[in-house]
Amino acid sequence: MSNAAQHTSLIPTAGHGRLQDKVALITGASSGIGRATALLFAAEGAKLVVGARRDAELQLLVSEITAAGGQAVALAGDVRSEDYAAALVALAVERYGRLDIAFNNAGTIGESGATTGISADGWNDTLAINLSGAFYGAKHQIAQMQQHGGGSVIFTSTFVGHTVSFPGMAAYAASKSGLIGLTQTLAAEYGPQGVRVNAVLPGAVDTDMYRDTNNSAESQAFITGLHALKRIATPQELARSVLYLASDDASFVTGTAALVDGGLSITRT
Repeated sequence: MSNAAQHTSLIPTAGHGRLQDKVALITGASSGIGRATALLFAAEGAKLVVGARRDAELQLLVSEITAAGGQAVALAGDVRSEDYAAALVALAVERYGRLDIAFNNAGTIGESGATTGISADGWNDTLAINLSGAFYGAKHQIAQMQQHGGGSVIFTSTFVGHTVSFPGMAAYAASKSGLIGLTQTLAAEYGPQGVRVNAVLPGAVDTDMYRDTNNSAESQAFITGLHALKRIATPQELARSVLYLASDDASFVTGTAALVDGGLSITRT
């Protein structure tokens, strides 16, 4: 069965989706959590702008959504560029007239290893993608949302460097922890204008990034065992948590660092 066929039934009929007629922007949408969230948002009635570096993968995603009756448009680019952040928002306004939801999901593990050996370029690049890219996105997204009575901004952070951490992940932990501070500040600053800002903190998720980092049975077994549920998440499970934060179900939720980590943060067995 093709990917398009698998997702055709997800698009709602008769306008009953939780995000019906909302306009949503998702970065890092070409794979993993971002892709799963785009499909779920479309299934819940959202009109989508999807971004990532890989245009071919984005176009495939758009074709799946549109073939199933949804609405989506893609723009490939690099989140390290503020011009790209502005262009994504401009595309949402040009195509759909507004922006209601933004999921700043693009990220990288970055350069890892002993902290004393991490290069300046590796450190700076990891922060540029994970932290500065999210800041650029939110800067332009919130400015647009204020014009229409508010919206929901969501970041993908992590438990790493928040509840626990691992040796050799200084750049990743620092950049992703920075998103939590950004979340809290933006939530306090723009709450009066109706903009909610939250971060989702996944545990291990079965994505290409996870498999690239944990490419042996031993490594995967170790990571699995860290979770209270003794398994890792699917991208679809994370997407459902993002959907909650994006939707009106979370209308009184802002400034949170929401752990969706399968109990990794509290497990000691």
